[in-house]
Amino acid sequence: MKSATTSTPDSITTTAPQADHRDAWERLYRGYADYYQMAMTDEGLATVWGWIHDDAEPFHCRLALSASGEPVGLAHFRPMPSPLRGTRVGFLDDLFVDPVYRGSGAVEALFDALKQEAKRQGWPLVRWITREDNYRGRAVYDKLAMHTNWQTYELKL
Repeated sequence: MKSATTSTPDSITTTAPQADHRDAWERLYRGYADYYQMAMTDEGLATVWGWIHDDAEPFHCRLALSASGEPVGLAHFRPMPSPLRGTRVGFLDDLFVDPVYRGSGAVEALFDALKQEAKRQGWPLVRWITREDNYRGRAVYDKLAMHTNWQTYELKL
């Protein structure tokens, strides 16, 4: 099920992106890519947008919407096998909130939506990584989750 909508008391709601959210989603995702200094191509954006709307693709998105319905944040997530647990867990690939809306409850709303989806999927946990110097993000994550002692590596090909 790709579509779901939830709301929070502080007027931030979350929803799966609809076709008319495309431009706002792209603006947010480009902001995320800029933060991580990753080149973003139109082809890459089209691919990710396609994944979001393909029910056969195990990739999901939730948007945080302001009281006026404007997308102000996004979360991309998916199932991930956890062989040691013998089950799937959730993996949060991307999380970004427009800087103007940070502190508005958008992050908390996105995490609430993520928790609801994780429960629906039967995931025992959701895992993610962030940059070491993402101090503002890490301050929020430290309130919402447990910091683990795992180190991340990449094998470039």
